[in-house]
Amino acid sequence: MPSSCPELASATAEIAARSKPWRLPQRAAFPLLAAVLFAFFFAAAAPSPLFVVFQHAWHFSSSLLTVAFAVYAIALLVSLLIAGSLSDHIGRRPVVLAALVLQAVAMGLFLLANGIGGLIAARVVQGIATGVASGALSAAVVEAAPAARKRLGAMITSVSPLAGLALGALLTGVAVKFSVQPVMLVFGVLAMVFALGAAVVLWMPETVTPRAGALASLVPRVSIPAQARAEFARGLPVFVVVWALGGLYLSLAPSLMLHVFGIDNGVVNGLTVAVLSGMGAIAPTLLARFAAPKPVILGMASIAAGLVLLLASLATRSLALFFVGTAVAGLGFGGAFSSLVQTLAPMAQSHERGELFAAIFVVSYLAFSLPAMLAGFLVAPLGLLNTTEGYAAVLLLIAAFGVWNQWAGLRRRSRELPVSE
Repeated sequence: MPSSCPELASATAEIAARSKPWRLPQRAAFPLLAAVLFAFFFAAAAPSPLFVVFQHAWHFSSSLLTVAFAVYAIALLVSLLIAGSLSDHIGRRPVVLAALVLQAVAMGLFLLANGIGGLIAARVVQGIATGVASGALSAAVVEAAPAARKRLGAMITSVSPLAGLALGALLTGVAVKFSVQPVMLVFGVLAMVFALGAAVVLWMPETVTPRAGALASLVPRVSIPAQARAEFARGLPVFVVVWALGGLYLSLAPSLMLHVFGIDNGVVNGLTVAVLSGMGAIAPTLLARFAAPKPVILGMASIAAGLVLLLASLATRSLALFFVGTAVAGLGFGGAFSSLVQTLAPMAQSHERGELFAAIFVVSYLAFSLPAMLAGFLVAPLGLLNTTEGYAAVLLLIAAFGVWNQWAGLRRRSRELPVSE
């Protein structure tokens, strides 16, 4: 009888192993999760070149145009506050799966929209889906990264949004220019992408052990791990400038092209966002040789320089100068944000990472939505040009403060280092 115990234990273990569902290996899960994260932000930028098309077709005001833009970010914030840390309790996979299903529904609503009300409804559902996904998906990408390359995972979580925004705006602009039915093409393809993504996520390995407190985690709150709070506070001007700049381009750039530069072209509209985000996506690679926080300092200085060029382009009506300024600002856009995320991510333990990313996105999307919405309501009394110049000037001041703040922190830390004999 005793001799059969090892055999029984071995048989039991074999049965248990066979009964466990098959999961994708980590080396496959990592790039697929990164692709899903990219797709969410591709879809976030896709409506931007279409806003002018919708405005021409449905004859709504510029203030409603910015409302249609901003409700996405507000819905995202609300869902992020409620569900931002849910995946720390029930796991990454079910949260990401629910977000993908919601996102596919949002794409369907875009296809069915026949007025500004339908467009706003689609943006709300899209914002909820992206908010549910943001913290969980970002944490999942970091955790699925190879053990020796966790910083690569953090870099991807910061670069994917920028690359997604760039290609989403550019390819949608191309569709507007060359497709007979750009809305059907863009949102039909995206609906299929998210449906396929949901099927793939079903086979993803889970990286979190479920724990108690899921219901309590739904109470809206923002939590930053104690060890990351000082760095997070120092980075607030960075988050504000980077994402308020993105909000400026996604909400007002197509109108600037039409009313300031006299250009009515879907590809050019897409390029305004694509150049900003595309340069942002390659910036982390260009700045990788610098130790933190130097990429943040260089990035904020680049944003400030780009804003000066942007203001000059508006004053001179120079489209070439506009795109040069956009490219320079874009380098800072990606370099500063990516470096800051890579600095913050390792400061959180695995059970805190979802909440940390939720806090990052809450601050980022407040900066992304509220200034753009305010600008939209100021266009009527002040004019598009004056509103844009005021917006850019405020961002220039915050960027200058951000450079000083990061530089002061660097000098303070260098003084605190022990001097070697």
